[in-house]
Amino acid sequence: MIVFTETTSNLTHNAFFPSIDSIIAPIEKSKDSELLFKHLQPDIILTLGGLIVSKKVKAFLRNFTPGSHWHLGSGPSRATFFMPPKHIPEVSTELFSQSNILPNPKPGYRSLWKGVKQQYRTLREQYLGEIPHSDFSVFGSILSHIPEGYSIHFSNSSSIRYAQLFDLKPGLRVYCNRGTSGIEGCTSTAVGAAVAMGRPTVLVTGDLGFFYDSNAFWNTHVPENFRIILINNSGGGIFRILPGKDDSEVFERFFETTHDRTARAFCEAHGITYQSVTTKAELEKVWEHFYNGGKVKLLEIKTPRTVNDRILLEYFDFLSSKTTYDPLLIETQDGKQKR
Repeated sequence: MIVFTETTSNLTHNAFFPSIDSIIAPIEKSKDSELLFKHLQPDIILTLGGLIVSKKVKAFLRNFTPGSHWHLGSGPSRATFFMPPKHIPEVSTELFSQSNILPNPKPGYRSLWKGVKQQYRTLREQYLGEIPHSDFSVFGSILSHIPEGYSIHFSNSSSIRYAQLFDLKPGLRVYCNRGTSGIEGCTSTAVGAAVAMGRPTVLVTGDLGFFYDSNAFWNTHVPENFRIILINNSGGGIFRILPGKDDSEVFERFFETTHDRTARAFCEAHGITYQSVTTKAELEKVWEHFYNGGKVKLLEIKTPRTVNDRILLEYFDFLSSKTTYDPLLIETQDGKQKR
């Protein structure tokens, strides 16, 4: 058995498998993708919590349907994988002690995917060391420097999807406005949660999400330990990653919404301490003091609009080209075996 976790689950354990897309995406690009997906295909899937962020894991489990789907807990159950789930609102340890409930594990199933997890963690660090300043490298730096005890609010869309590619420190609490489409209210939610919970809070957001909800700071209650990290790639970077991007004037104006604005004047108007960086070296120097002090701070990180999508997509190519699936032998459909 393996446990896939999403960033928003707030579940961490050495035995769990975070960064789901770092497993799924390389398989999609592999010449043995069908064989590997069949080996990863579960006999039964147990889900807990709310909506799933990862499109890749949803696509995988819709194409390689598990034998059955159980949803555990009092929350609503959804046919996310296009099969009706068995809803078990109250869960007890006795449920799993019944020998006829769970099937016998596949030989080597866990060891294979544990090896894959170890590889993508190593390869991710290698890739981060090779790429230029970009959204991907920025998220790697951000998530490795957030102090313990913080609440992190990720804005919808790009921010939460990038966060899903990295491991988070235990003790951090993660929130994101998922469940509805769009960026509306992400900043207001983070400010309100910081006030209500009394925990030090950092908002990690993109430029469009931040400017769209700028009224969040039209109040006098923002805690002094509130921090904003604004990744400004001069537009809706998520749309450059999606299929169909054509670099036309129509795309840049109506989908990507390109602009040349910064948050400097906004911060001056609201009494927020402002700092901006444009390189890897500048960013690494910021962390020493960013979380110190008793005043709201905003760090604006400029990244290259037309480079970010290539670096993200090439990350999955890099993983696919470097990941090996030995020593386990994967059976082919005709009964033979191949490495």
